Amino acid sequence: MGATAKNLRDKYVLDAIDHKLLSLLNENSRRTNASLAEELGIAQSTCLARLNALREHGVIRKFTIEVEPESVGHALEALISVRIRPGARHLMAEFAAMIRALPGVAQVFFLGGDEDFLIHVGLKDSQEVRQFVLDHLSANPAVANTRTSLIFENSRGEIPWV
Repeated sequence: MGATAKNLRDKYVLDAIDHKLLSLLNENSRRTNASLAEELGIAQSTCLARLNALREHGVIRKFTIEVEPESVGHALEALISVRIRPGARHLMAEFAAMIRALPGVAQVFFLGGDEDFLIHVGLKDSQEVRQFVLDHLSANPAVANTRTSLIFENSRGEIPWV
């Protein structure tokens, strides 16, 4: 997000209707403007104006879908913690960009604390997870160490801050 969107978002104050609109969209982002307006008790034009303002001010970054990983060949999900070597800290942005571009990477988190990154992957099986770690992490000279945790179940709840 550019500095302009961030500055606009910082100045945009959400009211109760905006919070309710975000909550409704969090439940189902494919709802029609008419159904949102009806549930909010506002005119459709007002609802559309609020939605556009939320997007323009960077409050809503994007609309997305949630895909069942197994249905697209990613039967195993894992979280991989990565610590970057102290002498390679200047390579962190480059490392993150490289990881984001890899097939099977769902999310990359830049962290504070013991680990520098947390990588959420969806891959075919444990052998693919192993190969991912060996090829892209252990072989990378910037990486000090990794820790892999398999995900047995992943359930997304409502976003608590909307």
